[in-house]
Amino acid sequence: MNEIEIIICLLLLFMGVPDLCRWLKRPALVYPVFVVFGLLIAPLVDGPVKTMLVQAGQVGFLLLLFEVGMEIELPRFREFRGPLAKAFGWALLQYPVIFALGWLAGLNWIGCLIACAAFTGCSVGMGYPGWKQYPGLDFQERRKILMMMIALEIFAIVLLSVETTFYEHAPTWEVVLKLGGIVLVLVLISMFARRIKLILEHLLKQAMHWRVHLIVLFVLLVCAVGERLGLSAIKTAFFLGLFLSRIEHEGQSLEAYIAPVSQRFLIPIFFFALGLQIPAEYLVSWAGLIALGSAALILAMRWTIQRWILPVGGKRGERMNAFLLLCPNLTITALAAGVLVQDPTTVRAASLVLLVGLFMTVPSILLLPTPPSTKELAPGDATDAH
Repeated sequence: MNEIEIIICLLLLFMGVPDLCRWLKRPALVYPVFVVFGLLIAPLVDGPVKTMLVQAGQVGFLLLLFEVGMEIELPRFREFRGPLAKAFGWALLQYPVIFALGWLAGLNWIGCLIACAAFTGCSVGMGYPGWKQYPGLDFQERRKILMMMIALEIFAIVLLSVETTFYEHAPTWEVVLKLGGIVLVLVLISMFARRIKLILEHLLKQAMHWRVHLIVLFVLLVCAVGERLGLSAIKTAFFLGLFLSRIEHEGQSLEAYIAPVSQRFLIPIFFFALGLQIPAEYLVSWAGLIALGSAALILAMRWTIQRWILPVGGKRGERMNAFLLLCPNLTITALAAGVLVQDPTTVRAASLVLLVGLFMTVPSILLLPTPPSTKELAPGDATDAH
């Protein structure tokens, strides 16, 4: 397929996939569907076209991590302490099994820790629609589950920030300087968060015609500065979004303003390009079966933890499956795979990590109870995550 044919295909996907997922009452499936289409079309795409889409997708990944950070609003520590400890224990219980799976896949010990962080992470943006309409939970239970989702996502991003630094560089003074750069960027973002927020609010109010372009340009500029100081652009985007949550103008969030560029264009291209980078033969080979078996094993392990060790939401009725809200992790595994794929010796492992994330995310979303169309949320639920 040439460039024009790919663009035609993408435009059809941009128009059709969101409507299809809404019709299925599974809006969180949008991004996994783009990965699946990328997998299916990959054998037909020329090398230069694939390279073009992968490069465009990197910008989409920056905006994705920025929006993920904006979705997270940290509650007071007194309220957050309990779910934080529970999320830590829930993730730690899974580390031995996931570490063993990573070792069998050919990763070194740091790569195995990257896989552990990725698979135990939670994509809040993908799980949020299911959380919002999950039946059978009272307000307090629903709130605690949301805070566990937030805690798991923060754990994953922070751990990946440190682990990928060690993975890309041998333990030397360069790594120490790299970690120092990460701390410096976080301190600078926290110090200037209020001023950056004022700049973005000013752009929302004053820049009528170029509002979206200027906001995206500003975010990319901050990410470029973070890259220069030692923190990768994608992690800078996440922490920038984390410190700039709750920006609104005329009743709309900042995400809604940049959605035409991010959620409806560049982010879908990123997930489509991820599918293109996975060799199609993996789906019908031992690698695909290993990824499918690994995902099934991890989900079964989580069901066991839910049933016998550390229940999330409860053990009876529909509450029994509430742990599925913690399972969508495609955006986190995409971050880990993006690092592993840069190493020629771990390209296969990177594909496995992404496939396991895909095979975990899609079933966990599909197995969530279908929300009744007439069901209303408890008062305050709609504002808990934004």
